[in-house]
Amino acid sequence: MATLPNPLPRLAADPDGRALGLDLPAGRLIDATNDGPWHEPLLWHAEDRAVPGGWAVLSAARTTGLLPVLLDVGGPQNGPEDWELMPDAMSYPGDHDAEEVLAEFWEEYAADAPDPDQDYPGRAKVVEVFGEQPTFDETIAPYGPVWPGQAAAPPLDADPDARAAEIADSLARSGSWLKQPRLALVPARRSADIPAAIGWPGPLNHESDVARLCAVLRSWEDRFGIRVVALTFDQLVLSVAAPPSTAAEAVAVAAEHFAFCPDNITQGHHEGLREYAEQEVLNGRVWSFWWD
Repeated sequence: MATLPNPLPRLAADPDGRALGLDLPAGRLIDATNDGPWHEPLLWHAEDRAVPGGWAVLSAARTTGLLPVLLDVGGPQNGPEDWELMPDAMSYPGDHDAEEVLAEFWEEYAADAPDPDQDYPGRAKVVEVFGEQPTFDETIAPYGPVWPGQAAAPPLDADPDARAAEIADSLARSGSWLKQPRLALVPARRSADIPAAIGWPGPLNHESDVARLCAVLRSWEDRFGIRVVALTFDQLVLSVAAPPSTAAEAVAVAAEHFAFCPDNITQGHHEGLREYAEQEVLNGRVWSFWWD
């Protein structure tokens, strides 16, 4: 993946970041990957739990080429040093077209969707336990197997960076989504590139080159004012500064979410795009994604 000069090695000799114009709390540099130590640190994260207001303090690091994000070190996979990061497997987000990536995911999923009239081993047991599941056509209604295209951009209702700070403070305060959040800094061109910059493997069962998903995140930055606010081992949390405000807008965005992360709908508590759009997308200031 193409990268900018990495300021993080300077923190090894200057852990408080004064040489970079920063005033950092005690923290650690992470270079652990799936293949052993990386040739330079991939990220820095604070030792102590994130607290409200901390995100705004770290935002000053943007002038050095470092972007803030919250990382959860309290899940069953521990922190990023145990996530088996794969930076060498990532391409560059700018080399991919978001529309093409979404269309490919959508149409591949449609092609692989099971025939609702075809029996399969164990189907009777699945139906007994879970009931009849929605078909692919029912799940993606009002759309069909051909990619419906990208949603239009609503107007901003907040400054994207201010909204990111607001959501980060809420996550640090609540403790509901992140068990042990830590403020972190990642060398990246833009917030959307953070997962690829560290080689995050969260969507591995859906897409092994997370830079392709970051191309979509770049498009969402441009259209919806998103910022990557938090990562766990397998969950991505975004702040949204231009959320859809009508049902039609929300369903169009939900289609993009389905292509980006089908598990949000097929393994969630939603009957299909319309219900997901109403409950998770309409006026939503936070979007979260989880891959099985």
